[in-house]
Amino acid sequence: MGMMDKAPSSERVHIGFFGIRNAGKSSVVNAVTEQDLSVVSETKGTTTDPVQKAMEITPIGPVVVIDTPGFDDVGSLGEKRVKKTKEILNRVDIAVLVIDGTIGLHQEDKELIEIFREKKLPYVIAKNKSDLIAEHEVIQNPEINGEDKNAYKIFDYDGNRFGEIEVSAKTGYHIFELRSLIGQLGKATMESKGLLDGIASDDGQDAFILVIPQDTSAPKGRLILPEQMMIHEILDHHGEAICCQPEELERTIDFMQSSNKKLRMVITDSQAFKHVAATVPDEIPLASFSILMARYKGVLETAARGVTAVDTIQDGDTILMAEGCTHHRQCDDIGTVKIPNWIREYTGKDIKIETSSGYGFPEDLTKYHMIIHCGACMINEREVRFRMNQAIDQGVPFTNYGITISYMNGILQRNARAIKELSFLLEK
Repeated sequence: MGMMDKAPSSERVHIGFFGIRNAGKSSVVNAVTEQDLSVVSETKGTTTDPVQKAMEITPIGPVVVIDTPGFDDVGSLGEKRVKKTKEILNRVDIAVLVIDGTIGLHQEDKELIEIFREKKLPYVIAKNKSDLIAEHEVIQNPEINGEDKNAYKIFDYDGNRFGEIEVSAKTGYHIFELRSLIGQLGKATMESKGLLDGIASDDGQDAFILVIPQDTSAPKGRLILPEQMMIHEILDHHGEAICCQPEELERTIDFMQSSNKKLRMVITDSQAFKHVAATVPDEIPLASFSILMARYKGVLETAARGVTAVDTIQDGDTILMAEGCTHHRQCDDIGTVKIPNWIREYTGKDIKIETSSGYGFPEDLTKYHMIIHCGACMINEREVRFRMNQAIDQGVPFTNYGITISYMNGILQRNARAIKELSFLLEK
């Protein structure tokens, strides 16, 4: 078994295949995967569940293929089909829409493309049955024949990348090129980003103070993952990471300023926000591990807009506190005790709290006034974005621990001066 076979699903490119029933989607899926994978239904109009399988596809590498049933048996996507499509799309890195190349786009195809664009998801339009338009030789081993770089085109529609290619599942024409195109567009969404992209320079002049409380919830003898990641990121930018506890922050800032270091930012644990904000001079940019993790995971702006829902809480409203990992809850647990108490104090309302942990995230979110998620250091970006998009689709405000704490302490606007994704707050 090679290393590719051992890749966890979270690190694989997730590919979703879509198309109406007569476009030959099943044949294209089977040709791309070289397996009899596709959804099959004997009865016309019967809806089957999506089929999902992890595998390796040359030249993409380790992938998860999600094959969906046809969405055209009622003539239009309809509300339920739109909901199901969005749920699937929330879990994929790239969508492949298989159409009949001899006919072109149907109305259902156009509706699917609109959903792809709404989700800002890269997609490929695979125009199947090209053998009916032109004579193609049957291609037994396209890898040996070499890749035709002119077989496909990549476009940009308002920042949303997509590709087009003519293929024939029957003859194997451009199937290898289709895989290559899927890989190019899909992997682009998985390229690792830095926690300090656009904030830290690479000139080796930046210094960062990291405020890391060592309280009862801190693991003895080690740093939690966001703290480790931040130190690593600062070193990658050739900067300096100076760590201290809240009590030593004032002394540390004085030392930095007296040594003429370029203090780029103070980054703090959310629980120490109040003390840190009062200690850090106004001209020094301030952020938190949680806020920068939300930015890294691609959920920051949505979370910052969602947090204002605390201002509309009424008596009896239910809030979901969602955690990405499971851990032993302490008497002063941040998610189930501290933040709910702070919300009650901030709003003066009698609220109900429900919790979820690990991968146990509810499908129906409509009962909740808002969702407050943890910093999500222990689950991958796709899962966090899935949860965020599920909330958006169902009209439920979505935010996270650090942003909630920051907002209720009146500090989020100060963060907005240092982080461009929060700049909309300065316009208020």
